[in-house]
Amino acid sequence: MTFARGIGLVIGLELRQRVRGVAWYVLIGIFVLLVGLVTALLWGVSSGYDSGGWLYSLIVYFVLLLGTLATPAFSGNSINGERESGTLATTQVTLLSTWQLVLGKFVAAWVSSLAFLVASVPFIAIALVLGNLDAATIAVSILVLGIELGVLAAIGVGLSGIVTRPLFSIVLSYLVIAALSVGTLISFGLLGSVTRSPATYTYVGYDAPSYDEETGEPIDPVCTEPVVSHSEVPRFDLYWGILAANPYVVIADAAPGGFDTHGNPSNLFSALSSGVRSLQTVPELDTYVNDCEAIGTGQTPPGYKTPQQVHDGAVPSWFAGVGIHVLLAAGALWWAWARTHTPAGRLPKGSRIA
Repeated sequence: MTFARGIGLVIGLELRQRVRGVAWYVLIGIFVLLVGLVTALLWGVSSGYDSGGWLYSLIVYFVLLLGTLATPAFSGNSINGERESGTLATTQVTLLSTWQLVLGKFVAAWVSSLAFLVASVPFIAIALVLGNLDAATIAVSILVLGIELGVLAAIGVGLSGIVTRPLFSIVLSYLVIAALSVGTLISFGLLGSVTRSPATYTYVGYDAPSYDEETGEPIDPVCTEPVVSHSEVPRFDLYWGILAANPYVVIADAAPGGFDTHGNPSNLFSALSSGVRSLQTVPELDTYVNDCEAIGTGQTPPGYKTPQQVHDGAVPSWFAGVGIHVLLAAGALWWAWARTHTPAGRLPKGSRIA
């Protein structure tokens, strides 16, 4: 038996077991209903054309959200569930190797999670009809989404081989995924809030007895005394790298484009990405504003940066996030192989021997 054929046998067995259950179809039906509701609402509140980018990005995030909620449920007990029921030992005495068993279960869980993406294809077609959506955004976001769903599946299958009890492995899978999705946001917010630097703000204004009626410019302005204020500013710029491990940020940061002619976001990806990249900016700790001097010299304050300018001027982080997730997934699968490999010098408590 070739290595690929062994993996294919495990994949076939796993998928046939899933499609026999009613719960799987109910879950797909709920997902289609939710995405359809969001599509109808967005179509109703938008002007119609040029809203496809927002709809498409919402659909992608819906797929990822349901993947984080459903994948641990059907992958977190794939190995230890069979160990507990006594069927794993029977499989291990066949010609299947441990790697074929682990990888087959991983690919089956990955394919199952991709079913949500397939179910969303009709709504993606509607987003294309609405317009303002380019091929690069679709291709990159779907590719990264597929990788992230694979990471979720690998975490669940890996923990099912590492932890003995199915219930504990499922709960632990949810905790690990929650740490990546929500824990990164909480830790970033807390660390950035408690880390502060002293800042000084100096302002020089002016008093004018009258103003020109045509131009509105002050006549014979008199500069006031500088007003100095001191405060402490949070240093989120020191911890923005934590958000690189967030799967939602990874997809948003990887998707190219997504800005209109005015430099404003045209989908949820670019809105989130430009917001996260703006956190890299070091805050001004010594600010001096002289409105009086600006009037005398005709100088104006620095211009406003559009979200696109902020996005393009910052450092992308999606590749680091993908690397972290792939290493985490590979480590979980390797550990599951080590715990499931036979012959074993030490078996987990409660294991059965064929």
